[in-house]
Amino acid sequence: MAGRKLPLPERVEIGDITVRDGLQPLEHYYPVEMKVRLAEDLIEAGFKDLEVTNFGHPKFLPQFKDVEQVLDGIFRSERIGDRLAQHGGDVQIHVVTINERAVDRAIAYKQDRGFGPDYLLQMVSTDEAHHRVNAGMSLDDYFEMSGRCIQKTHEAGMKMCGTVSTIFGSPMRGTRVTPLERAVEFSRRYLELGADYIEQADHDGSADPQRVYEYFSMIFDPEVMGQWADPKYHLVHFHTSRGMGLANYLAALQAGATRFETTISAQGGQPANAVDGNYIGGTGGYYHESHLLSGLVSTEDFVVMCESMGIETGIDIPKLLDLGRRFVTDFLDITPEDRATLIGNVSSFTGIATDRLATLGDDASGIEALKEEAAAFVLQKSDEQPERVQRTVSMSLDSLAAYLRTRRWGYARSESIVAGPPPSPYLADLVQPRETADAGA
Repeated sequence: MAGRKLPLPERVEIGDITVRDGLQPLEHYYPVEMKVRLAEDLIEAGFKDLEVTNFGHPKFLPQFKDVEQVLDGIFRSERIGDRLAQHGGDVQIHVVTINERAVDRAIAYKQDRGFGPDYLLQMVSTDEAHHRVNAGMSLDDYFEMSGRCIQKTHEAGMKMCGTVSTIFGSPMRGTRVTPLERAVEFSRRYLELGADYIEQADHDGSADPQRVYEYFSMIFDPEVMGQWADPKYHLVHFHTSRGMGLANYLAALQAGATRFETTISAQGGQPANAVDGNYIGGTGGYYHESHLLSGLVSTEDFVVMCESMGIETGIDIPKLLDLGRRFVTDFLDITPEDRATLIGNVSSFTGIATDRLATLGDDASGIEALKEEAAAFVLQKSDEQPERVQRTVSMSLDSLAAYLRTRRWGYARSESIVAGPPPSPYLADLVQPRETADAGA
């Protein structure tokens, strides 16, 4: 006797974007070698689509000041270079190019090197306030610019992804509820401009399973989307801020989605406002009280969930889980050297001696007094508004105290790297036998 099963696809495509989105909210600069090695490990685990960097202005996004070096390292890699589509393989490299200048930089990179990204990415938000913060222009002006960018991208032999964001709500102050129908309209508009596919994005974890199913039921309806109703034109990119990430992806699967993006250990989110204790501004104030708890759905957990339900992913689970465990140590743990750099930079900014700052991890009871002292120091040599200085100082010292206490740049948010694969019939060869437990409750 067999019960009914969920309506699910036989296979899905999962792109990993840890090297770009996963690292960008972490307030630490990772050297080129680490980023390239992470990309290599992901490709060796079976991923065919990787988003690896951003051609945004390094003044505001110093995490990506090494964009050309990272791409050089990946395309010239002895480990995986021959697997890239640019070199005759089947792995495609994606980069973010929010504005036209970024698109021009990506095109120039490819023309100069003879190789380059396979896909560029631009983005609109259904909430105009959110869009203006990200893009610095109106929606109509941005769509007009995107039309030009799509044309020049295609002429350069690359493809363009058009992202539609704030589908399920906006993190901006004011009216936060956004109509699903507006996102459907924007998806059609982008595809009609020539975008090769749409990244359907929930960038701050506003979605819930009911609305996810409702939305994709419209997106995959030929009467609504016409020729663009085919799931190949739509990629699911959801962040998880309220514990609903996997449930939202399951709802999308049931609605017919077959393309997804994820990050190792559920990292990702809004770009950092500080790097190693140096305030940089980033994209403005953080949307959430803890911006480190708004990453994408965990790559490890989503791959394991899919495979446990009989959905093929093409990913080597043991390699992926090993990679996930190493990621926590290599990318999230704060080394003694990084700790010293962090304290030193905060000391230079606040005027507070390093030995006093170093105690915040054990005892933060005097942090408010330190904030007043630091604000007075900064105001002596700055013409910034006092309120702005106080916010920056507060963020700097609160972040330092948290880093010293947790000893990590971010939270490890994958359960599968701890528990391993579940005892599913589809994963029977991966489940480790256990000794019989003693009888009891």
